[in-house]
Amino acid sequence: MSDVVLVADDDDDILLLVTTRLTRDGYDVVSARNGVEALALAQEHEPRVAVLDVGMPGLDGIEVLTAIRGTAALKRTRVVLLTAKAQESDVRRGYDAGADAYVKKPFSPAELAGRVRELYELAGG
Repeated sequence: MSDVVLVADDDDDILLLVTTRLTRDGYDVVSARNGVEALALAQEHEPRVAVLDVGMPGLDGIEVLTAIRGTAALKRTRVVLLTAKAQESDVRRGYDAGADAYVKKPFSPAELAGRVRELYELAGG
């Protein structure tokens, strides 16, 4: 496991916002614009924390999360799901797949950064 934080979102504005905030907070950030790219980066970098948009093309965030949880080298990666899907069933689906946290859009960048900090520390940071 590395000290990297992976951020994946197909919305360029959100990707830039989250990446900029986390970089400013001192994290080494890698970013992806779709689920296939996110999974490849996760396998390459073995991030300590991953922030995944649920509604991405290719593989959605839940599919990426499921793949992360099924990969031995990534089992300790903490995952935040970031999504506009706020119904209880959507949240439950995310937690059932192994999410460590769920942040609903629209979100506060400070709140998201706080969640990442908590999970980063839990993962050994």
